[in-house]
Amino acid sequence: MKRIIASVLLTLALVVLLAPAVFAQEASAVAAAPDEAKMKYYGIAALACGLAIGIAALGTGIGQGLGLKGATEGIARNPGASGKITTTLIIGLAMIESLAIYALVVALILLFVKPFGF
Repeated sequence: MKRIIASVLLTLALVVLLAPAVFAQEASAVAAAPDEAKMKYYGIAALACGLAIGIAALGTGIGQGLGLKGATEGIARNPGASGKITTTLIIGLAMIESLAIYALVVALILLFVKPFGF
C-alpha cells in the first residue's frame, strides 16, 4: 500500500515539475503555428484529464473499500447497531462519491475550456 502511495505521489510530483517545461513556448512558435499549439494544448489537456479522473477514481475506490470494511466489521461485532452503522455508511459513501464527481467536473472543464478564443 505504501509503495502505491509513493508511486502516485512521485508521478504527481513529476507532472508538477514538468508542467512549466511543457507549457513554456516562444511567442514566435505560437504565432507561426496556432493550429499546432491548439493541438498540443488539447493533447496535454486530454492526458491531464484522464490522469486526474483516474487518480480520483483510485482514491475514492480505496476510501469506499475501507469504509465498507469498517462498517461490516462493526456490524459483525455489534449486530444491534447495524441500522446506525448502515445509515452512517451510506452518507459517508455518498460524500466520497461526490469527490469523484467533483474531479470529473474539473476534468471536463479542463478538457472543454477554450483558451485560444475560438
